[in-house]
Amino acid sequence: MALPTLRIIGFIIGIFLITLAIAMVVPMATLVIFERTSDLPSFLWASLITFIAGLALVIPGRPEHVHLRPRDMYLLTVTSWVVVCVFAALPFLLTQHISYTDSFFESMSGITATGSTVLSGLDSMSPGILMWRSLLHWLGGIGFIGMAVAILPLLRIGGMRLFQTESSDRSEKVMPRSHMVARLIVAAYVGITILGSLAFWWAGMGLFDAINHAMSAISTGGFSTSDESLAHWKQPAVHWVAVVVMILGSLPFTLYVATLRGNRRALLRDQQVQGLLGLLVVTWLVLGTWYWWTTNLHWLDALRHVALNVTSVVTTTGFALGDYSLWGNFSLMLFFYLGFIGGCSGSTAGGIKIFRFQVAYILLKANLNQLIHPRAVIKQKYNGHRLDEEIVRSILTFSFFFAITICAIALALSLLGLDWMTALTGAASTVSGVGPGLGETIGPAGNFSSLPDAAKWILSLGMLLGRLEIITVFVLCIPAFWRH
Repeated sequence: MALPTLRIIGFIIGIFLITLAIAMVVPMATLVIFERTSDLPSFLWASLITFIAGLALVIPGRPEHVHLRPRDMYLLTVTSWVVVCVFAALPFLLTQHISYTDSFFESMSGITATGSTVLSGLDSMSPGILMWRSLLHWLGGIGFIGMAVAILPLLRIGGMRLFQTESSDRSEKVMPRSHMVARLIVAAYVGITILGSLAFWWAGMGLFDAINHAMSAISTGGFSTSDESLAHWKQPAVHWVAVVVMILGSLPFTLYVATLRGNRRALLRDQQVQGLLGLLVVTWLVLGTWYWWTTNLHWLDALRHVALNVTSVVTTTGFALGDYSLWGNFSLMLFFYLGFIGGCSGSTAGGIKIFRFQVAYILLKANLNQLIHPRAVIKQKYNGHRLDEEIVRSILTFSFFFAITICAIALALSLLGLDWMTALTGAASTVSGVGPGLGETIGPAGNFSSLPDAAKWILSLGMLLGRLEIITVFVLCIPAFWRH
């Protein structure tokens, strides 16, 4: 790879690091407000180290007349996420006095909005660290939206070209200029975060907890300020606010832009949104009725517990209202399946994404009709787009490697001595971005601190692979990628 190209990549990563260093001012201000300044020197050192590293990459400057090719974007995407996680781990390392393995795991979980954690004692933890965890979620969420909207369609990753606003459907472009789209996406993201914070505050949370949970919910991350997660707050209004904000974070942000531009029905007409909302409502009613039938709860209370936990798993957020793994074998299996689905493309949610399941259904239906009418010409369309061979191939490729990745990580974890439940659900939850797995160790009531260091590094890789849509990382392993 040419030196000027590496200089551009380094320059951009340097900007990311400087931004990260400036973002550390937020938890430092939080420490000052709460008069918990004992952790302030650690954050200052972390910010200074990050800023110097970023400045060192920026000072050489950006080469003129050199532009990144699509293949260069693969390297930029992967290296930027990894490098940011490396430096985002410093506040955990310096303030919590935990190993760098645990620090990196926590920062990777934060920036990829996964929600898996190695920390406990959150109720009495430094407010600076709590704010830093939520802020990593928030920054990672908006970063993934930008990647999903601008970069992944360009790289033809996983069928996301179906939702590329600039080239997939020129008759219904959201706006003529991509930077204007980005500006409105950020405005929508910030706006929903502010509204979510006010809603959590109104529902009964303290302002600090409300801000943290709003950032965590809109990014579909799952970090909480309590070890009990949302079960710490008994007010039903808090739980319903969390459900709404999680859903808002799992919808396509380009459709928010279209709504801001005057297309009031953009969200309701989208097949992804219809499929996701339909799935959630049906699952709420079926599982909620079953849960009410098998417990002594009132039907509305049973529905609330189910709605929050199901929405959290489907949107890959990771909040929990009680330990749903204790509800019985039926619910245990159902939650395991739901964790693979994910939200909409162009949202902060992880998982396989709802549109891939919808496209698979369209292809299955078309193939069955082709068997009945061999000579018929069957048109296959999704959301107004024709399903050409390239899109179908990319979706099938992603889905195959998604499954292979989970199987490989689960097998590697089992080699380290983990039981099959922890290994399988740990692999699935990190690659899907759900956060907690199932079982006593890493379930909704546990965390990942007791796992061996090797397992944490493997799961960190799983988080990265899942967040970057897998193929983006795998392509770097091909020798031809590195040839001139």
